[in-house]
Amino acid sequence: MDPMKTYDLIVIGTGPGGYHAAIRGAQLGLKVLAVEAGEVGGVCLNVGCIPTKALLHAAETLHHLKVAEGFGVKASPEVDLKKLAAWRESVVKRLTGGVAGLLKGNRVELVRGFARFAGPKEIEVNGERYGGKSVIVATGSEPVALKGFPFGEDIWDSTRALKVEEGIPKRLLVIGGGAVGLELGQVYHRLGSEVTLIEFMPEILPAGDPETAALLRKALEKEGLRVRTGTKAVGYEKKKDGLHVTLEPAQGGQGETLVVDKILVAVGRKPRTEGLGLEKAGVKVDERGFIQVNARMETSAPGVYAIGDAARPPLLAHKAMREGLVAAENAAGKASAFDYQVPSVVYTSPEWAGVGLTEEEAKKAGYRVKVGKFPLSASGRALTLGTTEGLIKVVGDEETDLLLGVFLVGPQAGELIAEATLALEMGATVSDLALTVHAHPTLSEGLMEAAEALHRQAIHILNR
Repeated sequence: MDPMKTYDLIVIGTGPGGYHAAIRGAQLGLKVLAVEAGEVGGVCLNVGCIPTKALLHAAETLHHLKVAEGFGVKASPEVDLKKLAAWRESVVKRLTGGVAGLLKGNRVELVRGFARFAGPKEIEVNGERYGGKSVIVATGSEPVALKGFPFGEDIWDSTRALKVEEGIPKRLLVIGGGAVGLELGQVYHRLGSEVTLIEFMPEILPAGDPETAALLRKALEKEGLRVRTGTKAVGYEKKKDGLHVTLEPAQGGQGETLVVDKILVAVGRKPRTEGLGLEKAGVKVDERGFIQVNARMETSAPGVYAIGDAARPPLLAHKAMREGLVAAENAAGKASAFDYQVPSVVYTSPEWAGVGLTEEEAKKAGYRVKVGKFPLSASGRALTLGTTEGLIKVVGDEETDLLLGVFLVGPQAGELIAEATLALEMGATVSDLALTVHAHPTLSEGLMEAAEALHRQAIHILNR
């Protein structure tokens, strides 16, 4: 048997968190091995963030062409689904190829195969054993199945829903009102499906700010999506005319039947931690399968780290990226901890974004909460973009003026939230945001106006 190869750092998984960890480790002078069971780039680049956003952009372009007559622009758009799919894949291929090139350029050795722990800081891949002074687990997550709705030809997960080239169903039921369900639901609606979206909780985006979530729902319903909250799907039966789905009120009551052609289940994701042999490494997981970590991203086993979706919510690529850097820096002997603001974005049209504490969370934390709001109906730039719906909401502490949270619904919310995230990261006050000069006309000046509104000093709205 060949002697076991040894490395300073082994990274299991090359999704956003994994490849960030591997590259940072190499930058710090470590000999790094990356192991990938699927495609370089993980879920995000291959079947998650990137292809979904490509489809969202295509669907939004189609939507704008259809409504452009109101601006005096006439068009008769058609969709070539095969060409759309080819473009989606070209975007994915370019990015995954770029990541592979970055790993190679940073002298990260890449091994293909499924990694299992064979002992503390020792793994086995394709019958070969590798040892590391440190190991980072970055195995990501996978869709959660819903009881009574097994994934297959008629019941889609998010990966299957990306394959628009296989046809657009006339009637689609989306189960789950989180980011994945909302984004893919809007894509299919704009490509021609009659979309009904149900959410068990009283409002979509149940973990977000209720007021801005309600505004996003209103915008989606105005566009034609049927959104039903406080509703659960309990089963279905396939008949000649379609899938007969039984829906019931979340709190119990009289059921009803909805007939659709396909069902997309988007009720969440679970960590990919089964089958890794974590027990052989002394790594503990919680009741949901997440690996327990501290602020250094280190597990219960010294020298073994876990990041991204495998470690803990929120399951966001950019959170995994930062955690990957923290873990790699600790593996290299640096003192690093995860203590960062993490924004959330839903890339629908309009977009929704949020960072920090909601109004309700801030009150529970003991702050004397004060809120400033700026409607996009008062924004000159928003009006030139043809949108009058949207809101920018700033949450602050009345006693100290500390900025606590920012929530937006409107065009480019995912870009605007970066300024708010920086402000929170720096411990800014609401006054800091209000006193920052913003270019005019821009959407970003709405952040300034919302901060001014908190102090009852807004110029373009009445201060009440």
